[in-house]
Amino acid sequence: MARGTLYTISAPSGAGKTSLVNALLKDNLDPLLCVSVSHTTRPRRPGELDGVNYHFVDRETFLAMRQQNAFLESAEVFGNLYGTSRDWVQSQLDKGIDVILEIDWQGAAQVRDRVSPNKSIFILPPSLECLEERLNNRGQDDAETISRRMREAKAEISHYDEADYLVINEDFNTALLDLKAIMRASRLERQQQHLNNAALLQALLEKP
Repeated sequence: MARGTLYTISAPSGAGKTSLVNALLKDNLDPLLCVSVSHTTRPRRPGELDGVNYHFVDRETFLAMRQQNAFLESAEVFGNLYGTSRDWVQSQLDKGIDVILEIDWQGAAQVRDRVSPNKSIFILPPSLECLEERLNNRGQDDAETISRRMREAKAEISHYDEADYLVINEDFNTALLDLKAIMRASRLERQQQHLNNAALLQALLEKP
């Protein structure tokens, strides 16, 4: 029976993770690939939509959901809570749909212990100077927040060695091609092909 693969994509803030995932989904137009929409207590940024970018909830609601074991993974980042719906992810994987989780390294570590098969991807900036420039250019955070994100960046980057794949986002188009290559190669792995094409493989081995 076909089964989807769960991908976790992590990166320090400003490395281009969300932009790359959005471009991947837009370019691919693949009905068997989707991105999970996380729950968060983070305030909504300008232009963000509830249910599209995140499911925005208050802290009390989030903690109640976590108490009910509603999240596949959850973490606190910069004072805000984030979590991934366990039931929604499982339902997509059971349909043979690959699911992307945009989560921090803590969440990725939880997922590796709880879901199989899964693939973890870490996106890195070409330099810390470039990372700071990108944070300033996107105009979403004040100077104090950017300074805090930069202080945390090295700690986050230190977890790159826990991932299966590393993508250096120096050139956006190259990084996007790298992501596409990872997805395609994963679908061609023997174990995944066996799950998705069991009937074909059985027929090829039958005696004439």
